[in-house]
Amino acid sequence: MTLRSLRNGLVVALFIGGAALTALAADLGDLSTAAFPKGEAVATFAGGCFWCVESDFDKVPGVVRTISGYTGGLFKNPTYKQVSAGGTGHREAVQIFYDSKKVSYEKLLDIFWRSVDPTDAGGQFCDRGRSYETAIFANSPAQKRLAEASKQKLKKSGVLKMPIVTPIETAGAFYPAEDYHQDYYKKNPLRYKYYRYGCGRDARIREVWGKHTKE
Repeated sequence: MTLRSLRNGLVVALFIGGAALTALAADLGDLSTAAFPKGEAVATFAGGCFWCVESDFDKVPGVVRTISGYTGGLFKNPTYKQVSAGGTGHREAVQIFYDSKKVSYEKLLDIFWRSVDPTDAGGQFCDRGRSYETAIFANSPAQKRLAEASKQKLKKSGVLKMPIVTPIETAGAFYPAEDYHQDYYKKNPLRYKYYRYGCGRDARIREVWGKHTKE
């Protein structure tokens, strides 16, 4: 059994009331256009398995909350089953709501780069296919400029030995994933840790970034 099939198996095992949960996700709609409390902003990143992206960014001081979901495709209100099967064009992504007085977008970009393998065009770690590809989704022209500048800076640094393939796109509709995906690493810590270790995420990040992992 592959780690990807294991992950899908965990999802199926924990799936209860799928139709109702999908309806709930649809009702939440596109959070990228929601009104946020004063000083709060949102960053949207695709970094492979959204369980892992949530876990990484929830630890960052200044991050208020995270929401796993799907974005970048053409289908409205996609389900996990549809996205993971391929053909919808969506990537697994996370909306990161943060206090802009405590952490900057530039800092979140730095953390994002070093939490993924931005040289992998086919997915991330053991998860392959479009839905697991990396991307930065800019929620404003300012974010797009900062993201492009960050990418260029990284290219010029020579830290990575292979070309950066992570695209920077304008954010579109974001569809929250089913409830059982939210905070998965908290709800199912043992399964999550087994999946993350078996998928080789942290080992590959150390291999790609070396001594620059924690910058």
